[in-house]
Amino acid sequence: MPLFARCTKRDLRIVARYVEVVEAAQGTDIVREGEAGETFFVVLEGRAAIRRGDDEIGELSAGSHFGELALLDPAPRAVTIRAVTPLVVGGLSHRMFKVLLREIPALSAQLLASMAAQLREAHAGRVD
Repeated sequence: MPLFARCTKRDLRIVARYVEVVEAAQGTDIVREGEAGETFFVVLEGRAAIRRGDDEIGELSAGSHFGELALLDPAPRAVTIRAVTPLVVGGLSHRMFKVLLREIPALSAQLLASMAAQLREAHAGRVD
């Protein structure tokens, strides 16, 4: 995953201390569109649907991540993430991320680079 791609093994062990592992049953909403976001998630096992309103617009599987904007800004969630199968996710809260940045300052640059890449990908082919 781009956010942690440049981390050393030591850094990853530190990150793991701050991640909370959560299990969710099929049909459970992990995050809901419109609710305040404050946690970044990584799908560890299972699959989840990305929903906007009543429409399913994508799917997540092991290794996928969502909610990284919540680490920087607790704005309302843009989508709902619903477990399609039993799901295991690792969550990193906004508060724990701030603590983590004190231990691994380079993470902030990695987060910004990851978000910039996602923005580029989202805008690929668009003419402004």
